[in-house]
Amino acid sequence: MNKNLWLLAAAQGLFLTNNVVFIAINGLVGLALAPFGWMATLPVMGYVVGGALSTPLVARTQSALGRKASFQIGLLVALGSALLCAWAVMDRNFWLLVAATVIAGYYSANGQLYRFAAAELSTPAFREKAVSLVLAGGLVGAVLGPNLATRTKDWLGVPFAGAYLALAVVALLSMAVIAGMRFPPTPAPVAGASRGRPLSVIVRQPVFIVATAGAALSFGVMNLLMAATPLAMQVCGFPFDDAALVLEWHVIGMFAPGFFTGHLIARFGVLSIMGVGVALNIVCILVALSGVDLHQFLIALFLLGVGWNFLFTGATTLSLQAYRPEEKDRAQATINFCVFAVMALTSFASGALVTTQGWQWLNIGSLVPVALTGLALVWLAWVQRRAHNAA
Repeated sequence: MNKNLWLLAAAQGLFLTNNVVFIAINGLVGLALAPFGWMATLPVMGYVVGGALSTPLVARTQSALGRKASFQIGLLVALGSALLCAWAVMDRNFWLLVAATVIAGYYSANGQLYRFAAAELSTPAFREKAVSLVLAGGLVGAVLGPNLATRTKDWLGVPFAGAYLALAVVALLSMAVIAGMRFPPTPAPVAGASRGRPLSVIVRQPVFIVATAGAALSFGVMNLLMAATPLAMQVCGFPFDDAALVLEWHVIGMFAPGFFTGHLIARFGVLSIMGVGVALNIVCILVALSGVDLHQFLIALFLLGVGWNFLFTGATTLSLQAYRPEEKDRAQATINFCVFAVMALTSFASGALVTTQGWQWLNIGSLVPVALTGLALVWLAWVQRRAHNAA
């Protein structure tokens, strides 16, 4: 770990602070302002849709301006969108809130690239550990996010308007962190230089397919259950402080394993660790189905976070095998677009299912993407074994 990686881990923590606060409050604010209850998580969905729509633009900006300038532009957008969210809540304007979260998605599309930048700031032998340890910086968000939402929600006299204002301060802090970093210089374009293989060739590789599926589906399951948790807990009569506690332990589960996930991947192999992530997701769902006491919400969401960490860190590490340096912007944008697309679907489905079908059926439905992830891992293991035997 060098200075740049530590600063990137701090930026990751502040990025997750933004995300955790959004997850904690967007659904509740949406429920209070939306014309219909099933529209409650549209502000959550807006954040994800904005990220999906921004991925091509972010990829071009990263390629043209480099990591540092692109990350700072994303943080400027985060600052402006947080202020716009606060204004929307003060004005009780639901659709302005949705629009503001869509704009905030540009920051999310940038922040999702922090983990790839980690691999570029380390030596080749340390890449998987660098990715894992930078993701572990999300522990800052695990502790800061829920407490920030709890302590600032009544600042301006309108529920949660102060929390959005606090996120503007978080964006300014993150800009200062990124300003202190040095990234590898962006190579100047050379006339006639190869841009690598066509994207159609890259995405047909089994390793790319499974890495993308692992990243997208792990985020989808996590988002489906996490976004619904504050709403489900409110229905069950729990105060917001309890929901914030559950989300805090969920995000701790997401990022605390980052201190050793890279070591586990190096020792046992990436597919094995991703398989453990699938198993943890299944256990999470079984705990959630066992009841709706506070400890069941807390344990289920903690296990969901650890399972996500193993799957997402593994998928990121696996994806590094699928593209060459000159192909990274297109390949990473494609992976992130798929992640955001699945998250957009699950963000909407989360609110619609939990308000119409209930917490139990939401969890039962989550078994489908978990099973698909497991099947994808088995298929890639079979493909790799067959290729090894043929060699």
